[in-house]
Amino acid sequence: MLFVRTIDIKNISEAAVVFRKIGVDPYGIAAMVQKTVNANILLRKQPCKVANIIKQEMLSVGGDAAVARGSVSCALESSDVLIMGTQKQILALAKKIENQPFGLSKISADLVDLLHNINKSKFILKTSRRKIRIGDKTLVMGILNVTPDSFSDGGLFYGQEKAIEHGLKMADEGADIIDIGGESTRPGSDAVPTSVELKRVIPVIEALAAKIKIPISIDTKKAKVAAQALAAGAEIINDISALGGDKNMAKTAADTGAGLILMHMRGTPKTMQKGDLIYDDLLGEIIDCLRKSIGKAMRAGVRKECLIVDPGIGFGKTSEDNYKIIRNLFTLKLLGLPVMLGTSRKAFIGNITGDRPGERLEGTAASVAAAVMNGCNIVRVHDVAAMKKVIAVADSIIRA
Repeated sequence: MLFVRTIDIKNISEAAVVFRKIGVDPYGIAAMVQKTVNANILLRKQPCKVANIIKQEMLSVGGDAAVARGSVSCALESSDVLIMGTQKQILALAKKIENQPFGLSKISADLVDLLHNINKSKFILKTSRRKIRIGDKTLVMGILNVTPDSFSDGGLFYGQEKAIEHGLKMADEGADIIDIGGESTRPGSDAVPTSVELKRVIPVIEALAAKIKIPISIDTKKAKVAAQALAAGAEIINDISALGGDKNMAKTAADTGAGLILMHMRGTPKTMQKGDLIYDDLLGEIIDCLRKSIGKAMRAGVRKECLIVDPGIGFGKTSEDNYKIIRNLFTLKLLGLPVMLGTSRKAFIGNITGDRPGERLEGTAASVAAAVMNGCNIVRVHDVAAMKKVIAVADSIIRA
């Protein structure tokens, strides 16, 4: 009986599995895997002569490129370029333009790096105390707010005993990382003095580090807080300012060898949801900002294996923006780093369901499942036990 069907291949690793099942020769697999995966790559505002060269070279290798009307005659100053083709065709384009002028050699190198990064699914994250495998399963970061005013659980774990107890509970529920913060970053919140933040978090970190074996992260944008937290037992810095809040943060991360999470945020927690929330290119601007922060970190001596990126759900974005980020989360893979996402109990969920923060479990579960399906490596959540189950199912679907 003839059986015909389509097959969805998301990356070259999946393609290789299909080829091996068919019985293709290893040489044939190496030659064909790049032909199975299509890529659409957008280059912004390229000079028309560059746009025209890319279009002609893509056509010559069997692909195509979309450019603005008028770019052929150079009636325009610049044009966006959408490159369309298999990964093999795009690699052929990169080869053809690698020695050409007008900035094409840089585009060639960027295309090669991009294809390498989007095919990367596993990482080894290095912290100041260990190596963490990322990619075998989605990791869960449990949120521990030692604050009186966080948007969802402010005051619930403000006392040291309650905070320590809750940290131990999340570890027992299967959290892979505990993220401890002493300063609320809810929209409209004010910064707190360094001394206050230290008084809130250091005793909790010291107590938990002596009792649990999983990594502890310090959620802060202050280098002094990060340094003392690391000395107390933390090993990852979760910096919502992506090194924009303290000029010494990058050096602190480099000197200690800590893991470093870089999150995109427009403005500050006080101002981020006010004024202009319009993006010309939402994902493009997030990626560009994160790329600059990555460069800043690495120039300070932070190793790439220590870095994680977070697009910053709710930090200077509209509700629609947040949903767009989750839907297109896979685009962050081009940075070549593990991706973390924090959607737990946030307002964009309540805007759909009508629930208060503590009632947004189901909405959070939906956002977490979607994030995992779209390439998230670490989810930052309040409800560890429930989200572990959601992630277990989502991971099983992905790896089926």
